[in-house]
Formats: sequence, C-alpha cells, structure tokens
Amino acid sequence: MPGTHITDRQVSLYMKNRQTNTPAVAAAKAGFSTSTAYRIEQDPRPPSQKILPRGRRRPDPLAGIWDSEVVPMLKAAPGLRSIAVFAEMRRRHPDLSEKVRRTLERRIRAWRAVNGPDQDVIFRQHHEPGKMGLSDFTDMGDAAVSVAGQPLDHRLFHFRLAYSGWQHAHVILGGESFVALAEGLQNALWSLGGAPADHRSDSLSAAFRNLDRDAAEDLTRRYEDLCRHYGMVPSRNNRGLAHENGSIESPHGHLKRAIDDALLLRGSRDFPDLPDYRRFIDEVVGQQNARRAKAIEVERGTLKPLPPDRTADFEQTLVHVTSSGGFTLRKVFYTVPSRLIGHRLRVHLFDDRLDCFLGGTRVLTLARGRPRGNGRHGHVVDYRHVIHALRRKPMALLNLVYRDQLFPRRAFERTFEALLAAGSDRQACTTAVALLSLAHERGCEAELAEVLDADLEAGRLPDLPALRERFQRTGAPVTGVVVDLVPLSVYDELVHGAAA
Repeated sequence: MPGTHITDRQVSLYMKNRQTNTPAVAAAKAGFSTSTAYRIEQDPRPPSQKILPRGRRRPDPLAGIWDSEVVPMLKAAPGLRSIAVFAEMRRRHPDLSEKVRRTLERRIRAWRAVNGPDQDVIFRQHHEPGKMGLSDFTDMGDAAVSVAGQPLDHRLFHFRLAYSGWQHAHVILGGESFVALAEGLQNALWSLGGAPADHRSDSLSAAFRNLDRDAAEDLTRRYEDLCRHYGMVPSRNNRGLAHENGSIESPHGHLKRAIDDALLLRGSRDFPDLPDYRRFIDEVVGQQNARRAKAIEVERGTLKPLPPDRTADFEQTLVHVTSSGGFTLRKVFYTVPSRLIGHRLRVHLFDDRLDCFLGGTRVLTLARGRPRGNGRHGHVVDYRHVIHALRRKPMALLNLVYRDQLFPRRAFERTFEALLAAGSDRQACTTAVALLSLAHERGCEAELAEVLDADLEAGRLPDLPALRERFQRTGAPVTGVVVDLVPLSVYDELVHGAAA
C-alpha cells in the first residue's frame, strides 16, 4: 500500500519468489509495488539494516559537565539521588537551565543501568502448608480511629500463614514490645487452633533500640522460649530489609485498606469503647479469612497441635507503694488504694493493663498508661483511691501534680475552673473535693456530671446542698427479723436420748 513501509518478512518473501519469477510477479506475491522491487534489486538488504541511527537535533546541554563532573560524582557516591546531583550542578553552574532536569535524570538512570552497582534480587518463594507463619506490627495512625471521642493511638499486631493467607490482627496500645508480640502471637495461635513449624518476625526494632547487650540477649532468649513452647522454630528478618518479610508486609496494606473500607461503610470512626473496636477488627479479619476457606482447611490439617496452656505474655516486676498513694513504673505514676502504702506489689505488665498481686492474691487491675511527650511522666489516677485523704486536705488539690488526671470527667474539671474564677482557692478546692466525694459515695458520677454541665451552660455554679439532697441514698426498707430462741432443755433431751 502507498505510504506503508515494507517489512523484513516481505523482502525475504520477495527474494524467495524472485528465484523463479520476474521482479513484477515476485513483488506482487510479496505485496508491494514493482518500483519497490527494482529498489530491492539494487540493495537487497532488509529494511531493518538500512535504518541509520538518528543524530542529535540540538546541542547536548550536558556536554560540558557530564564526563568531567557528573560521572565522577556518581562513582564517588553511588547512592546519590538525581535531584541532589542536579541541585549541585545548578549551584556550580547558575546558567544551567531548569529544563534540563529530566534530561539529567534520564542520563543518570541509563548510566547506572550500565555502570552502576549490582542491586539486591528478590527471590520468590514457594510455601508449603503448615510451614511458615509470619508476624509484624503496622501503625494505624492514618485510620483516625477514636474511642469515646478520644483519638486512639495504636498499632496492629498482624499474624499471617504464608501458604493459605489465614490472618489475625490484635490491637496494640503501646509500642513494638515483646509483651505485645507474645500476647498477639498467642491469641493468633489459639484462634487458629494450631501452630506452624516456623515463625518469622521483624527485628523488633522498638524493643531492641537503646538496650544494652544483656537486655537484648534477654529479649532474644524470651522470644526463643515463646516459640519453643509452641514447637516453632524462631527466625527474624534482617533489619531494614522489609522484603524478607514480604508475605506479611504486603498484606499489611491490603488489611488496612479493608479496615478503611469497613470504617467508611460504618459511617463513623468513633467507637464507644476499646472492646467494641476490637470486635470490629475481628469481623473485618474474619471476612478476609472466609475468602480463603479451602486453603485454610488444607493448612489446618498440617499444623502442630497446641500445648495444654498458654505461656506468659507479660513482664513481671516488683514495685513499692509510696506515701504518695501509688507507685511509678516505666515513667508512669499509678494510684492504688491507700491501705497498700508501704507494701511491695508484684506486677504483671501487659500491653493494655497491669495486674497487681500482694503475695499470691491479685488485689487490683489497672489500665496501663504511657509516658507523655518530651520525657514527662504519665499518670493513671483513680480519684476513688485518694478521695478520703483529699477530704481531710482539700487544698492539696490546688497544685496537685496529677490534678488534671484526677477528675474522672470533663464536667468536674470545668466546674473546678469555674469555681477558681468565681471565688477563693480554698472554697473552690473544698467544693470540688466535695463533688468528687459525692460522686464516689453515691455512685452517681455520670448523672452528677450531666447536672454540672447543665449548671455551667446556664451560667450557674453548683449548689452543693441541693446536689446532696438530689443524690441522697434511697435505701430499701429494713425488714424486721424475729429470732425464736430454743430452750436449753432441748439440748439436754438430745444428749440423754443419744446416750440411751
């Protein structure tokens, strides 16, 4: 066809037919004109060998700096980014146009393809059922989840079987600690109903960072003991090489996108409490696992049986309850009932709670706190632990270190601020302590907070006598009990009858 370039195949077909036909006939059989046939007669080379490389259409803008400056720079610093090279060239040569940036980047990329260092190679693996389980932590800050209106700073401990893709996710409130790994891993294994032969985790960088050699070896030993309890061979990928944990790193993104979709369908990212959010995560993960039901059933048959019991998923430490009515652990101060002052408590430190034991008896459970920013101590305070002492010394509230954490609800704190602005410090502290005491003794914390909010909205300060009357105890009427005493002679008759 006119205007259409002939191909090497057509030239080959023409030369074959030319052996027994005239140029016009051979050209017709090859699909081009007779004039093209006579041009081939003069130069029988196929078209691909006649194309000459196209020369430059404009001067090379990098001619003066490429060999003399750019190449030596790339050889001296192989990891240097192209944008950094361009910025340096612009600094050295202010007349260099901004438009040559893309030209420089393409030239550097092509140069590295021929002269650059060898790159790491990712080897795709074939996984056998029941062989490998992997776990890792993933941050959930982008999910913007809140609990009772407060932002939830958390991570997910994500466990996954390499063969079937069965997965489990556990909400972690702290960092990447061994306690979080032990709790999340055991929850996953008991939910699965078996254990794989091998378990691979990341390097637990947050747990090992800034630790001395003995502490790091202790964590390693505890991790190995945990895997040994379930008959798994432990391993870690090299730090900074996420692709070595590729069977869990990539599913992080898939799971987080599924969670985000479920949050959008739910219509709200706020949850009434933490257990409700954890149930939500379990539902999302359960839907993901349902899609792999056949492969999961195959792999379940190859898993190792679980041991009779779980192993420890907490850290144990001893604390001393001071005269401040609490103890400090991991830069967090916790209040406890004052009757424990002077005692030593054995604390089981979980990711989200502390179980406190006096001897062999568990005396209380506390929510786990976290240090505040800039290295400042955190506080986990229950006003019920100290309210009896505050009643005797109400002015201690004014400059109390953990005053903001003492108020159980925002309404109490706002009321105290209004009292301070309206009157004397002594009267404000006395009234605020009395309100806390009323909430504790009458068990009306939530109802009292609603009344205080209503008073503040109306521009009124709380009327303490009226509140005491409103929330006075309404005990049930006491039922009279009549006890009929038995004559002592009855016992004598019993004795004589037994002897007979």
